[in-house]
Amino acid sequence: MKRDDETVLVTGAAGFIGSHVAARLAAMGWRVAACDNFNDYYSPRLKADRVEALLRLHGIACERVELSDRAQVDELFHRTRPSHVVHLAAQAGVRHSLENPAAYIESNLVAFSHVLEGCRRWCPRHLVYASSSSVYGASHDVPFREDHMTDQPVSLYAATKKSNELLAYCYSHLFGLRMTGLRFFTVYGPWGRPDMAYFNFTRKMLKREPIPVFAQGLLSRDFTYIDDIVEGVVRVLTGPPADVEGAAHTVLNIGSHQPVQVIDFIAKLEKVLGVKAELEFLPMQPGDVPATYADTSRLQQMVGFTPSTSLEEGLTRFRDWFVEWSNLQFDVETRLAAKGCGPHASA
Repeated sequence: MKRDDETVLVTGAAGFIGSHVAARLAAMGWRVAACDNFNDYYSPRLKADRVEALLRLHGIACERVELSDRAQVDELFHRTRPSHVVHLAAQAGVRHSLENPAAYIESNLVAFSHVLEGCRRWCPRHLVYASSSSVYGASHDVPFREDHMTDQPVSLYAATKKSNELLAYCYSHLFGLRMTGLRFFTVYGPWGRPDMAYFNFTRKMLKREPIPVFAQGLLSRDFTYIDDIVEGVVRVLTGPPADVEGAAHTVLNIGSHQPVQVIDFIAKLEKVLGVKAELEFLPMQPGDVPATYADTSRLQQMVGFTPSTSLEEGLTRFRDWFVEWSNLQFDVETRLAAKGCGPHASA
């Protein structure tokens, strides 16, 4: 049961998952401290829009903090004194990790070590942090269970997430801290990341542009709707004090448990959008895995929850948001152009 003096610190709160989690916790009555570094991996404007639409509605101020700077993290923990921490800040993107590995070392390893040090000093009752289904690598042993081998990552991004789990386990063991890593499976929905396939597909299909389809569309993904992810995070954060084995640290899958081949996903998106996709078939990319498929029995056992939003329902909600948001962006850019600035201004 939450006490009135409790504060939850949410890192990466201007991000896709972080903004939804912070808003949900605030709506439940939590005092939320939020931070993000607002980097430019994708448009900082989208992150600012999330803050405006999801956080400020609940009176949450999202401050700019660089977690790879130890002094900034020390000051953040000293000032907020969190009773709980939800660490969702990270450098995302499997393919980008092949191009800019330094960003992943800094954001996913150095920054996480600073958060762990903050937890060691201030001893929050629970740290929940984002891991990823990518830790399972190219395994064909499906569905993925938490006790499967995760020692053969096929991308630097996956390696950093596996490293997070090892670091958290060590801190939990040495200092008696309660920590839970959540292995997210292909999250999608309103306010999502533009680098994700479903977002890019939608944008290109509505513009009648060809969409890139890797490996003949035969890769399969366990697409998980954002509201289901948020529900899982909140239940785990406020759930029982230990996992089913009684350990202070555990990892849990959060996925829909219903993998879909990309080519079938595109067909579902065509139905939702009312647009026929033009496909551009490309080879499988380095770092990609053939399938993701979550076994969610441990999540169900621990907190009594299994994601259940159907793909068609989730894509319909995303479509409705995307159309509204895109129209808003067009209106803003048109007004900027009329004033002689912005991307559509004349030279």
